[in-house]
Amino acid sequence: MGKNLENAIEVRDLCISYKNLKSYSIKKSLLHLKRQKAEVFEAVKHVSYDVKKGEILGIIGKNGSGKSTMLKALAGIFSPDSGTIDLKGHSVSLLSIGVGFQKELSGRENILLSGMLLGFSEEEIREKMPGIIEFAELGKFIDMPVKTYSSGMHSKLAFSITAILETDIMLIDEVLSVGDEKFKKKSYNKMKSLISNEDRTVVIVSHSISTLQELCDQVMWMHDGEIRMLGEPKEVLAAYKEFMK
Repeated sequence: MGKNLENAIEVRDLCISYKNLKSYSIKKSLLHLKRQKAEVFEAVKHVSYDVKKGEILGIIGKNGSGKSTMLKALAGIFSPDSGTIDLKGHSVSLLSIGVGFQKELSGRENILLSGMLLGFSEEEIREKMPGIIEFAELGKFIDMPVKTYSSGMHSKLAFSITAILETDIMLIDEVLSVGDEKFKKKSYNKMKSLISNEDRTVVIVSHSISTLQELCDQVMWMHDGEIRMLGEPKEVLAAYKEFMK
């Protein structure tokens, strides 16, 4: 892993912010009282880094540090306010609970839709569909609307789609910790086999020090939207552990 010299991901001076609108009553609105300005929350502040082709980057940090925002920006869900993200033309998939499913559609229909959004042809998706359905272990629920799914079933389907429809860059958001123990073990083993491919680049956001220690080539510690530390997993995770005491 991580033996390639070329970059798969280049991030330069990335800034992403949200507007935080405070609650504002209808009564105040009708009385034309002066409205407070929306607060701007800077989720990611001037972040730059590279990920080499075939490398596994782990991102850790306390809640609200900008980890998931970073991942969604890499996936193209969030647009940067400034700075650039260059994925070098690679296909990318985001494995994150609650992203991308149409709740009225069945699991089977969502497999097709998700695959097309990832850039696969209908023929390619239909070819891989039996493998996705088998891996997800949803039985008759595969033909029921996703809105009837439990969070565990939702995560099984999301994981199966991303795991079977393999892209060049995989973005994983805290998803290995969801689902029953049996599926968790199966998905973890599948993830290990997927990321052992030295041409596949992976970015994992997780709170699990042991997962990042075992899987990653380098770890980024994010704090208040900035990179606090980036380097060897052992060193970064030890510093993070000490900080969180």
